[in-house]
Amino acid sequence: MQTPIDPDIVKKFIAASGLKSVGLASIRELNRLVTNIEVASGVSFIRMEMGIPGFDPPEIAVAGEIEALKQGVGSKYPPFDGIPELKTGIVSFVQNFLNIEVAPEGCLPTVGSMQGCYLAMMMAGRRFKGRSKILFIDPGFPVNKIQARALGLPYESFDVYDFRGARLEDKLRSYLDQGDIAAVLYSNPNNPSWICFTDKELEIIGRLCTQHDVIALEDLAYFGMDFRKDYSQPGRPPYIPSVANYTANYILLISSSKSFSLAGQRIGMTAISPVLFNSEGDGLEPWFGSNRFGYAYIFGGMYALSSGVSHSAQHGLARLLEAVNSGQYNFVEAVKEYGERARKMKKLFTDNGFKLVYDLDEDEPLADGFYFTVAYPGFSGVELVEELLYYGISGISLATTGSKRLEGIRACVSLTAKNRFPELESRLQAFNQTHGR
Repeated sequence: MQTPIDPDIVKKFIAASGLKSVGLASIRELNRLVTNIEVASGVSFIRMEMGIPGFDPPEIAVAGEIEALKQGVGSKYPPFDGIPELKTGIVSFVQNFLNIEVAPEGCLPTVGSMQGCYLAMMMAGRRFKGRSKILFIDPGFPVNKIQARALGLPYESFDVYDFRGARLEDKLRSYLDQGDIAAVLYSNPNNPSWICFTDKELEIIGRLCTQHDVIALEDLAYFGMDFRKDYSQPGRPPYIPSVANYTANYILLISSSKSFSLAGQRIGMTAISPVLFNSEGDGLEPWFGSNRFGYAYIFGGMYALSSGVSHSAQHGLARLLEAVNSGQYNFVEAVKEYGERARKMKKLFTDNGFKLVYDLDEDEPLADGFYFTVAYPGFSGVELVEELLYYGISGISLATTGSKRLEGIRACVSLTAKNRFPELESRLQAFNQTHGR
């Protein structure tokens, strides 16, 4: 059967890419390859390889940034730990949606939550002498391990899928008992699997981090996007689950890219526990000039990395947070479409021979959200990534995320609007007709 993309074009660009394995390529490498095939073939892909927001940024944030630029902030260095109105906005945001109290001095803007993760690992890994290892609860965002390598920090990881609920405790303790773990990093909801940790699991993580004096690095890149509950009302339950309810050893890393559709402005938020911010560590001073964690974080770490986030972007986010905190702007409602897309796209895949890989939160069906994971009988995830290119569909292999479910791929829903569902369906039908048994 003829494939939607000319096989010769796909083969040509795979060869030209120099990639040893298309299925093991980084997200950016795969993105470039798919773009090249698209241009040469004239066929638009169903793009599922990158987690790019699919909606316009909120007008409130845009107007706030424009107004700030007109007032001349573009000519002035911003306070690199955040303009005052943004710091207080983050405090209120964390209080309103997590029901957690933080202080302005521990609330910082970063150049996206990616820089927030980098900075948090850098500081955690130097906090105590002889304790520099990062433990990743996988599957996870592949770039975080690249960041750890760039920092010279050793790391370990495990796939959490077989250790949900009470089983997580023994597994996590087996690593923390070694005495060399500085921090535990995980995302919630999870990229790529979209699993969401339960309160039972977060209590286990928090309690063990307290017992071992390890920092929980909670990556909340998809803040409020578990659409099974309504987390959209400021100051009212239900509140978004967080490890911060169970330990004072936490750093919250909050993205503006997905929940707020502000990916292009590269501004994220970090909220450090007041207890941790005011603590000391015996390994910090040689690196950052002070053993006081919060002082070292700001003046030794953040200052060295970027000397501040764009001044106008800080004003735009501050204006948006003001609207969110007051209930004027419902950020969850603005992105609920992702959940609806995921529900329908999952069905298109499963109707055509694919199986869901990660499918449960303990005994509850997974939420529909920004990502989902699928496999096809007879293919590894690495093989499936490459084969789908001939059908004009792109995703990433779970093998690149630390997952042990090597049969699967991650699909992102953000760039596939409903008007392309018939196209996706016909391509999946063609794939299944060719490869079905």
